[in-house]
Amino acid sequence: MGFLSFLLGFFGFGSGVVIGLVIGYYLFIYLQFDDHKDVKIRPFVEFDSETLERILPEIPLWVKNPDYDRADWMNQFLLMMWPNLNTAICRMAKEIAKPIIDENTQKYKLESVEFKTFTLGSLPPTIQGMKVYITDENQLIMEPFLKWAGNANVTAIVKAFGLKATVQVVDLQIFASPRITLMPLVPNFPCFANIFVSLMEKPHVDFGLKLFGADIMSIPGLYRFVQETIKSQIASLYLWPRTLDVQILDPSKARKKPVGILHVKVLRAQQLRRKDFMGKSDPYVKLKLTEDKHLSKKTSVKKNNLNPEWNEEFKLVVKDPGTQALELNVYDWEQVGQHEKMGMNLIPLRDLVPDKPKLFTLDLLKTMDPNDPQNQKLRGQLFVEVTYKPFSEDSDAVDKAPAGTLSGGGLLVVIVHEAQDLEGKHHTNPYVQILFRGDTKKTKHIKKNRNPRWEEEFQFECEEPPLNDKIRVEVHSKRSTIGIHSEESLGYVVISLADVISNRRINEKYHLIDSKRGRIQIELEWRTS
Repeated sequence: MGFLSFLLGFFGFGSGVVIGLVIGYYLFIYLQFDDHKDVKIRPFVEFDSETLERILPEIPLWVKNPDYDRADWMNQFLLMMWPNLNTAICRMAKEIAKPIIDENTQKYKLESVEFKTFTLGSLPPTIQGMKVYITDENQLIMEPFLKWAGNANVTAIVKAFGLKATVQVVDLQIFASPRITLMPLVPNFPCFANIFVSLMEKPHVDFGLKLFGADIMSIPGLYRFVQETIKSQIASLYLWPRTLDVQILDPSKARKKPVGILHVKVLRAQQLRRKDFMGKSDPYVKLKLTEDKHLSKKTSVKKNNLNPEWNEEFKLVVKDPGTQALELNVYDWEQVGQHEKMGMNLIPLRDLVPDKPKLFTLDLLKTMDPNDPQNQKLRGQLFVEVTYKPFSEDSDAVDKAPAGTLSGGGLLVVIVHEAQDLEGKHHTNPYVQILFRGDTKKTKHIKKNRNPRWEEEFQFECEEPPLNDKIRVEVHSKRSTIGIHSEESLGYVVISLADVISNRRINEKYHLIDSKRGRIQIELEWRTS
């Protein structure tokens, strides 16, 4: 009987489970509950601004405001450059903070404030959007919106009344909208002379401040007071129209153009010191203008001669006769190893009378330091004749004189601006080669670019106006790796210089010969002396 009851109970339970599963499946398949309705998809354009901000609270500015552009590439650049930028910014921040700290040290009777740790951490700021202003001025204006929540660690040691306290800034967050102005724009790399930074509104600054390990910003009222104080201090320094000025180049020097030609005749030297083992020297002279990065010019080498005669003439382009000087260095030529310096001297150009030759007898010195005791030793003398010929004041004016009426020397300036629609058969890595009177000059090599921009300037000194001369400008492509077809021509143009001499300046685009659609923009200028 017990066994029979067990079987009936088991089958009764099993049938109940089966019936329950069937009913549940039917209800799940054929019945729809109110809390499981189909999701309706609506596009963003159908939502109002408040709904969008509630759904997406962190909408970037380039979405909200059409004046702002995306700056993803800049954020990637900041990420890659942040280790170096961190060091540079910290150094600049210390320099800016030093006078503020010194002022408050005296004000609050503190003995000293020294930074123990100053790092902005490993997390760079992000640019939510970038606004660029186009103006008619010689400047570039940008307004990025910056957000930064980094792991900065700034620890300072404060000494006062014989006590020492450690103050640490942690959890730093900054939201700011600076205006960055690059001006003036100049033809020398990096193509701007100054950076001006202003804040268009007070920045949002949030941080924790630990004193003896405890966060004192949790003290009621202190957090708001410190925040407002920092905002006011920053605003008093950099809120527009006040600016932080960072000079990159000297704009007066960056903009300088050639103003004349210096004619130098290296005559001879006497009583030079023996440098070689056999009691002789092989002297030659190197000459250049200070503040000029171009290569020096040099005379021929006079073998085994302590009283050499050269009588060799050179021409140097002058940009600022008030500050530049002619630097002359005498070397002993060595077939193997470094050439040994025998002596040097300078001739300031401000000591020259324009268009009047002047003969100099220069005592060779070890250095230009007047207090150097080694300058007392006799190193010989160098004889040179120098003439400074400034360009005429009306060198930029239009001169319609007949051909052949111009006289005297001058400077032919060639500026290679850019090219368009270049196309090589195997590669397009263009550079420009300029040929004039047997002299060849080349621009830099630009990789994989059909529309390159060079903005490079070249100068050719002429003893007479090149009225009947032509200048040849060739565009070549050079393979970046070794292989066949390592170099090929992308076209060329031959320019007659008669119009340049007549008009003083031309700036045109030329169609390249042996090129389908290639063009190049060349600017030519003639400056007379």
